[in-house]
Amino acid sequence: MQWEELDEQYQIKQTACQTHNGECVITWSWPKGVESVFIYSFPEGAEQPPESLQPKQLKLFTREEYRARSGYRDRAEFLGVQGYRIFPCVMQGGRLAAMMQTDEHNVARASGGKAKIRYRIKYGQSWFSKYKTARIQLFCEIAVPKEALCYVKKEGAAPAGRDDGIVYPFMNDLAPGSHVLPEVEIGKRDYIRLFFTDGKSFGSLFELIPE
Repeated sequence: MQWEELDEQYQIKQTACQTHNGECVITWSWPKGVESVFIYSFPEGAEQPPESLQPKQLKLFTREEYRARSGYRDRAEFLGVQGYRIFPCVMQGGRLAAMMQTDEHNVARASGGKAKIRYRIKYGQSWFSKYKTARIQLFCEIAVPKEALCYVKKEGAAPAGRDDGIVYPFMNDLAPGSHVLPEVEIGKRDYIRLFFTDGKSFGSLFELIPE
């Protein structure tokens, strides 16, 4: 894959995305002299730098196709937020070269459905101990960054919110699929619940479901 430093005259601008009837329509302003682009789509938080991309991760799209379809169209069959970065392409030395544009002008984002995070907490205890164990089990539809979740411990009753008890961060990112976290020892009258660290930011991407 041949990459070139961005020449400002070829900079993609005014990139936008609209979702309608299960379809994402990405539009942008074409610079003079650019007749094709590479489109790179990625889940939010998982974007790779241009130099590490493989050809199969890029879709060549021409100005003619853009005109015929009134933009680039993609099925909205994803969960969470999907990013689309548009790289301008020009002919150099008889070869098509992509420009490494990595600013915010050539990227658009689309919101799909909320990804579900299901969880349950199992307690184990002994009659003769002041403590009990708690084990958190989760199932994630998509990858979840460790910054998204925390668990809260409260004595006497389950926490009602993130600020209703002692907050503990998650230590690792969660891949899609099932997870069983290591047991934690808590007081016999303590209870645990999971919450988003930032409900506004992560609540728009994920749905947290206790079971």
